[in-house]
Amino acid sequence: MSDEVIGDLKIHIYLIIYYCTFMIASAVIAHNSLLITHHSLMITPHSLLLTHYPSLITHHSLLITHHMMLSRIADSLFWLNRYMERADSLLRLLYTHFGLALDTDIHGNLTWKPVLEILTNVQGAEMERLENSTEEVLHKILLEGTNYNSLRIILNKARENARGIQDHITKEVWEEVNQIYHLINHPAIAQKLHSNQGIETIELFQRHTVLYTGITEITMSRGTGWQFMNLGKLVERCLHTLQLTEKQLQLLGNTPLDDADILQWRYLLLALSGYELHLKTYRSGQHSRNALHQVLLNDNFTRSVVYTLNHMEVCLQKISERNRDEDTRRMMRRFGQLHSKVKFLDPDSLDDATLRTLLPEIKSDLLQFSKSLGQQFFSYS
Repeated sequence: MSDEVIGDLKIHIYLIIYYCTFMIASAVIAHNSLLITHHSLMITPHSLLLTHYPSLITHHSLLITHHMMLSRIADSLFWLNRYMERADSLLRLLYTHFGLALDTDIHGNLTWKPVLEILTNVQGAEMERLENSTEEVLHKILLEGTNYNSLRIILNKARENARGIQDHITKEVWEEVNQIYHLINHPAIAQKLHSNQGIETIELFQRHTVLYTGITEITMSRGTGWQFMNLGKLVERCLHTLQLTEKQLQLLGNTPLDDADILQWRYLLLALSGYELHLKTYRSGQHSRNALHQVLLNDNFTRSVVYTLNHMEVCLQKISERNRDEDTRRMMRRFGQLHSKVKFLDPDSLDDATLRTLLPEIKSDLLQFSKSLGQQFFSYS
């Protein structure tokens, strides 16, 4: 092959290589352009998301704020009624003891020691000094600022809760809470106690707590807030009944339940405003079993354990209609176990040994339920 032909072939080969290289380069450039365009399109929605993100953050913050506000309102409604129920129970106990302390034919020298053990942390030498001094005991339980369970502290806390939720309670409820708050802090109350007007002072505050109960019953709407108010009242009432029943068993000491007469149970029944109902309802001579049945299992007695648990279940069902998450279901199961433990209790099994373990167990379960209720609905950690 001549040199001229070889030269032409080389030229053709170079042209082919150049053409292929050009086509490949063009394809790469076109592909990169598509990638850039696609990337730009991806950036655009991302930019839109970034633009929208602040509004998402704002909306989420509003939801959190709204939830915290609702939790705070529910918490205050719950504790307002719980404190007012505690005040009412305290006054009933004081009134009962004050009256029975004068009845020496039945109880002999009845000191204030049982009441002090329930309502204060007094012990030792201070207990010995106070247990026979009615004036000092009433001052400590009604007015003393260092006694966290005094009537003054309880009513102060009730008003503190009511003040923060005035838009969610009626004007009449707020006015009654405010009135009883100013009454307990009035200097004339201390003067009454020092003037041997203890029973009159107790009756005065009893009328106000009963009035508060009637006002809330009549004026409050039956929404979710009402259910939380009822829960607070019922939890406190149930705990008080359990506490007084435990104390009654301690007062009986070594007396077998079958040997205790109705007069020995009168203290408990009067303190729970159930003595009259007891006389009308129970006719047999099994006084201990009858009294225990009334305070634990009588679902017609408004201060019995089973009555309070029955009505707590109703409140919880209405509240949980709007909260069906797993935590709420778990809380309801826990309450159901507590409720069943009492509801299906065999009255014939209520002997000394059973009661001394059963009552603290029920009280512990109720306190645990109250804690889980706060964690679920009141944002407690």
